[in-house]
Amino acid sequence: MYTKELYVFDHLHGNPIDEDGGVSNFVPPEVRNQLLYFAEGVSKAVLTIHPNSSQIFSGESVTLRCVIQGGGVTDWEYRWLTPSPDQCQQKEHECIISAAEFSHSGDYSCLGSHQQQDSKWSDKVRLTVTPLPKATLTVEPNPVFPGETVTLTCSVESDSIWSYKWYKDRNYNVVSQSVSHTITGDTLTINGSTVNEGPYWCQGARESTPTFSSISDPVTITVNALPVASVSVSPQGLLYSGETVSLQCVIPDYTNWRYLWFRDNQQIPSQTSKSITFPITQTGQYRCEGKRRDHPQRSHPSDYVTISVTAFPKATLTVKPNPVFPGETVTLMCSVGSDSIWSYKWYKDRNDNVVSQSVRHTITGDTITISSVAESDQGLYWCQGEIQSRSISSIISDPVTITLNALPVASVSVSPQGLLYSGETVSLQCVIPGYTDWRYLWFRDNQQLPSQTSKAVDITIPTTQTGQAGQYRCEGLRTDQPQRSQPSDDIIISVTALPKATLTVEPNPVFPGETVTLTCSVESDSIWSYKWYKDRNDNVVSQSGYSNIGVSHTISRAAESDQGLYWCQGEIRSRSISSIISDPVTITLNALPRASVSISPQFVLYPGDTVTLQCDISDYTDWTYHWFRDNQLLPSPTRKTITFSLPDKAGQFKCVGMRGGRPQMSYPSFSFPIIITALPKATLTVKPNPVFPGETVTLTCSLASDNIWSYQWYKDRNYNEVSQSVRHTITGDTLTISRAAESVQGLYRCKGEIQSRSISSIISDPVTITLNVLPSASVKIVTPQGLLYPGETVTLQCDISDYTDWTYRWFRYNEELPIQTRTTITISLPDQAGQYQCVGRRRGRPQMSYYSSALPIIVTALPKATLTVKPNPVFPGETVTLTCSVGSDSIWNYQWYKDRNDNVVSQSGYSNTGVSHISRAAESDQGQYWCEGNRVSRPTSSQPSYAITLTVKDSCPTATLSSDKEDVFTRDSVTLSCTVESPGWKFYWYRHRPDSTPVTTTSGYSYTLSWVSVSDGGQYWCRAGRGDPVYYTQYSDPVQINITERPVAVLTLQPNWTQIFSGETVTMRCDIQGGGDSSWNYRWYKNSPVVILFNTKPEYRISPVHRSNSGSYTCEGVEGNKLSKTSEAVQLTVSDQPKAFLSISPQWMNPRDSVSLSCGVKELSTDWRFSWYRTVPYRAGLPSLSDESYSLQPLSDNGTSEDSYTLIPAGPTHTGGYVCRAGRGDPVYDTLYSEPQFLWSGDLQPSVSLTVNPNTTQHFTSTSLSLSCEEKGNSTGWRLMSYRGRRVKSGCVSNWGSIAGSTCTIYTYTWYSGVFWCESGSGEYSNAVNITVNDGDVILESPVHPVTERDSVTLCCKYRTTRSNFKADFFKDGVLIKNETTGEMTILTVSKSDEGFYKCKSSEGESPESWVTVRVSPVVAPGSSTSVLVGVVVGLLVAGVLLVILLVLLVRYKNSTGSCSNRIFWPPQPQSTNQGPQQDQGSGYTHQQHGDANIYDTINSSDNNDNDAAGASTAGPSHVTYAQIQLKKLDKKKKEKLADPAKNPVYSLVKTGKATAAAEPVDVTYAEVDLKNKAKAKKKRAAAGSVDVTYAEVDLQRKAKAKKKRETPTPPETDSVYSLVKPYTVPAAAGPVDVTYAEVDLQKKVKAKKKRATPPEADSVYSQLKPRSCPGP
Repeated sequence: MYTKELYVFDHLHGNPIDEDGGVSNFVPPEVRNQLLYFAEGVSKAVLTIHPNSSQIFSGESVTLRCVIQGGGVTDWEYRWLTPSPDQCQQKEHECIISAAEFSHSGDYSCLGSHQQQDSKWSDKVRLTVTPLPKATLTVEPNPVFPGETVTLTCSVESDSIWSYKWYKDRNYNVVSQSVSHTITGDTLTINGSTVNEGPYWCQGARESTPTFSSISDPVTITVNALPVASVSVSPQGLLYSGETVSLQCVIPDYTNWRYLWFRDNQQIPSQTSKSITFPITQTGQYRCEGKRRDHPQRSHPSDYVTISVTAFPKATLTVKPNPVFPGETVTLMCSVGSDSIWSYKWYKDRNDNVVSQSVRHTITGDTITISSVAESDQGLYWCQGEIQSRSISSIISDPVTITLNALPVASVSVSPQGLLYSGETVSLQCVIPGYTDWRYLWFRDNQQLPSQTSKAVDITIPTTQTGQAGQYRCEGLRTDQPQRSQPSDDIIISVTALPKATLTVEPNPVFPGETVTLTCSVESDSIWSYKWYKDRNDNVVSQSGYSNIGVSHTISRAAESDQGLYWCQGEIRSRSISSIISDPVTITLNALPRASVSISPQFVLYPGDTVTLQCDISDYTDWTYHWFRDNQLLPSPTRKTITFSLPDKAGQFKCVGMRGGRPQMSYPSFSFPIIITALPKATLTVKPNPVFPGETVTLTCSLASDNIWSYQWYKDRNYNEVSQSVRHTITGDTLTISRAAESVQGLYRCKGEIQSRSISSIISDPVTITLNVLPSASVKIVTPQGLLYPGETVTLQCDISDYTDWTYRWFRYNEELPIQTRTTITISLPDQAGQYQCVGRRRGRPQMSYYSSALPIIVTALPKATLTVKPNPVFPGETVTLTCSVGSDSIWNYQWYKDRNDNVVSQSGYSNTGVSHISRAAESDQGQYWCEGNRVSRPTSSQPSYAITLTVKDSCPTATLSSDKEDVFTRDSVTLSCTVESPGWKFYWYRHRPDSTPVTTTSGYSYTLSWVSVSDGGQYWCRAGRGDPVYYTQYSDPVQINITERPVAVLTLQPNWTQIFSGETVTMRCDIQGGGDSSWNYRWYKNSPVVILFNTKPEYRISPVHRSNSGSYTCEGVEGNKLSKTSEAVQLTVSDQPKAFLSISPQWMNPRDSVSLSCGVKELSTDWRFSWYRTVPYRAGLPSLSDESYSLQPLSDNGTSEDSYTLIPAGPTHTGGYVCRAGRGDPVYDTLYSEPQFLWSGDLQPSVSLTVNPNTTQHFTSTSLSLSCEEKGNSTGWRLMSYRGRRVKSGCVSNWGSIAGSTCTIYTYTWYSGVFWCESGSGEYSNAVNITVNDGDVILESPVHPVTERDSVTLCCKYRTTRSNFKADFFKDGVLIKNETTGEMTILTVSKSDEGFYKCKSSEGESPESWVTVRVSPVVAPGSSTSVLVGVVVGLLVAGVLLVILLVLLVRYKNSTGSCSNRIFWPPQPQSTNQGPQQDQGSGYTHQQHGDANIYDTINSSDNNDNDAAGASTAGPSHVTYAQIQLKKLDKKKKEKLADPAKNPVYSLVKTGKATAAAEPVDVTYAEVDLKNKAKAKKKRAAAGSVDVTYAEVDLQRKAKAKKKRETPTPPETDSVYSLVKPYTVPAAAGPVDVTYAEVDLQKKVKAKKKRATPPEADSVYSQLKPRSCPGP
């Protein structure tokens, strides 16, 4: 509510007049009656407003004119009633408002006064001042682009009579009509080329009032840059002849462009699309720009792109290393500029000789690698780049010649150099120039020293040896280029006998103290150092007191103890060599003369005297004298006499003589003492002490009773001498100091001196002169205390402590007050205010004081009263409290005034204690109030307070209640606000009924219901009260609050996996339960209270998810200002992409067994499907491992939900590497591939076999090991692989060893332990071999390949240093199974139970464990039946052959003593064309074993008749026969039937060859002959007696002609004829016979070279005979 108070003032009498023209009640009655009389005059005032408009605008000029009608008077004086004082400037009968404001609005009236007679008041005239209308400015478009036109429109309300002004940047910078600015009515148009950024304003103007509007708010015009076009070129990079070019115009941020293309600044009219394509022949500079209909309408043109044709580049070829050493790898790199889009071709020696990928040539990108460089790799190389996608080829590169350099040559250096002696250690060093990192091989007398592999070796020469000790050489191996050196030349080590030392002594005899030199020499060699002996050969003279330099031993200061016998001996310490000791020499010592000391003068000596000493020595002359004081040599005196002053040189003196001849010195004299008498000490006295500033001080110095002394004076320091001065007077033994000051204080000393003798006494003890401070004067105010006010009298007092009898002097502003000499003075304020000081004087010591500090006398103004009125404004009937205060002092009484200074408010309703009350305020209580304080104490009165106007409202107050929300959820908060138009209220809050007890009372206008429940809902009221007694407002209108239960948010994670991995997709869903059909929005939190998202959908999707997304997630629903309950937290944990792990069981394959692959993910996770892969050599297009070591070929089209995969059956084709990975979800999320795991087979494979030499699983370190990939089929590109340290390593690379053909030879280290196999380029695998390299002293030699059942195996325990006949313990699976004294253990017949881990142990150590695999022997299945006749013939033939074999074997049967390594492992494998380890070229060789074992016999018959050469040539070479026979008697009593012919067999392998060259090939025949006795018709088969069963396998094969190569034998399985013949005999006659197997090899000998027969697998006849009984007819 807006309220204006009306004021009127009587300009004649200064009295207030009521609004209706009456005099205020506060006017005295006699004045009031007179005023009322004047008000009843007949004249009437008429008030008019000019201009006469219903609406006056702010800023306009207004004149109010008062005209008095009637009364006939013209010289009126005028009074005005205005809304507030001083609202208009009065000028005669006019009241002028020069610039109207809103505060001038209200009612105006006037009256005239003439000679104490007033006219009637005019009628009230209301003046309404309206604010100026405000202009509104709009700009289109804004922002604007360069070249566009901008339109500014100004409007002032809806009135169209306005014209407009325009401003830019500043309100006074008017924009006028110009070429670039067009003003039309309410519009300003700015030409596009001249638009400037900045703020613009406008203002309306018109002829009628108001003439101007308020200026508009500023609008800033922003000029945006046009989008810039750019041209992209395809293909990128250089362009070559014949190509086609595509250009694309790219304009960011906007769409719907129409494109303009320009070539060499000429538009291409036909091209308006975004992309254009043209042949490379259309070279030039191209650019584009865009146009569109919308804003912006155009773009900036692009920069020019130059399309030019580039000549074909030339390839550059680099070769590293070059030159190269034999066996190294060379890398050739081809580059064409810096562009990476080229692929490359390679040429050697001719441009048409393309180098392609091969075993030794590997092409990768821009690189070709040639491994194992040889002489053939030398030559010219070229390369050429090509871009296949663009059919472009570069110019071929310049040729580069690869040169093969010779290996560096090693040389041996010998240390020590020179002669070498018996017992020495010689160091040899192998020097190989130009390279480092060598591993060295040493040889002595052409035999390698296996333990020496370092650069330097030490050789110890025996003490008895002389002459030649051996020839040594070295060579080097290394991993880098070059990998080996050439061997050094031989170095011969020669040994020399030890020499004898020679000793000489100079001088001899010697005087005491002289230096004796003993010289020792051993031949002329300077490398010897020496030892010295005295009196005994074992009494070594040590360094102490002696000098040992080179060949000399020096004895300094010879003494009696130095006499005696001396020897010496030479030694070379670095080589621990000593010579033969010298002959002895005797040293003799002669006596020295003695010196003596004399003194001059001879009397008592004092400090400062001079003394002369003389040294006398008899017997010799030419002495140089050396003087000693207190046994310390005086450095400078060398004369016979010395002179010095006391007391510094006092002490014990002695002398000694030195001369050039011998003796070179005398004995020293006896010590001579110099005795000094002590100096007296001075005594110092000071009077007076302490002293006051300005006084005189006397110091007296005394020194015994001697008057020959003069005196010196010192202050603070001994060297700070006090001399005669203005203030210091020295007289004899007295020093006088006048006018003592601060500088006089300090320590004083004195001393006496006898100047003729330059002697001074001891300085006196110090005496401290102390300067006492003068007493200080101080000024204080005696009366009055506290602040000083005008008109008061002040008494000051001067205080000086410690002394009496003072006379006082007073100063004001540093000027002395002449009359004042007492301790107190009295001054009057304010005239004598100022700065006061005093000082005291007296006759005794001290005679004066210090001046006091200045005391300011300050006059304080009277305090001012402060009036507060509460409340104000006030409502009718309310109590008003007026409070008057003067500072913080409570002893004041107060007077109250209203409206006039002489209108003292009486006691009624007021109080003189500072607080007054107006109870039940009415309109008459309005007015101006002020107060004043007074009291008895000083100051007695205050200044009056400022006036305060009390306003009384004309109506009672009303409270208004509002709520920030009406519908809320439980646990929300609701804030109620109760407003009343004035301050100072206390608020009362009601619920359900307004006349009830308040719910609560607050001092603020708001009341918050926190954490509300449903029961808090309902209607609320409020009212306010203030004062005492409380004055209440009316009750507010009610407000309804509705509270319902808060809905609950439920957060779910999809998929609901316990483990989420980086890259997967996660969806979170927030459901609001109990929220009805409200349109909820959703707020998402991560690690509350961090808000990460606000959206309108209930799902929050993270795809892909990363580790940074891990955290605790919650959500809540939002509807307006209402929130649901926050959901329970869901923890999202994101891990790195997992890696699958694969295991294979078993990892070593058994034939016909299944193999299980198991795949898993280590992290706790579910719902995986598993994919299975087999590794194949790297192929582009197939999935591959990260290092591209293998590509992966899926085992099945779809993954499996189970984590295992079974290979059934596991045959040779299943060997190799396997990989798995897991995936889940939709789309599928895959883990990383597992590390490859391998399935190995120890069995030999048909394609290729890996053989090991030495043929054992365990090997010592630092030995040579060869691994060979022996190909049998057509597989190509075999490479040797290994699995060591959980990593696959490919190729027999340089740091493995050396390569020769298909054999890799390595020098063994422990890290070479692992599994080795051969692998082809097509993915085939050989058998695998498990190699263990042991750095200990013992290994176990055991089979590399699996052993077949019923074979014989020998395990051999081997020492690093070869020994024989040692004891060894053998263990299987950790259990001791056998003790052997020969170091080897033989298992005669191996069975499956013998499979396991084996090791051996002896006193030298323990071997590692090795696994021995046992394979079940194959069962021979009978073939298909053929004719009985063939079977009978074959059977008879085989029986005859067996009989011959049996006779031969019985003759040649003998014991074998071959080595362990030649007898281990398994029965003979198919042999190569080279000789096997059990063959001997000159004679037959037989290896037999007794017991229930097989017998192997090899018979090699040679020509016995040397003279029958022709016959030998005709007959050809003799037959070679191999036979294996096992004879086993059957127990006739048991007559058991043999269930399996493989039990107890007799094997025979016979090789015969025909001499005729006409032999033709015959069919290969396998026959199984089953001879049975026929049983009678109805007898059971069981009645038949047991007979032998005979199988026969016969292979008859034609030999090739003499000079033709042998062709590869065809395995027996291919073209075979099997025959099953079953003849019978009478059952009774059938008896048990031996089971016999025979293998017969009929082979033709080659005449020309008489080579040994080829292995038995080539042309064999196998016969296995199984006779058994048959039933009779």
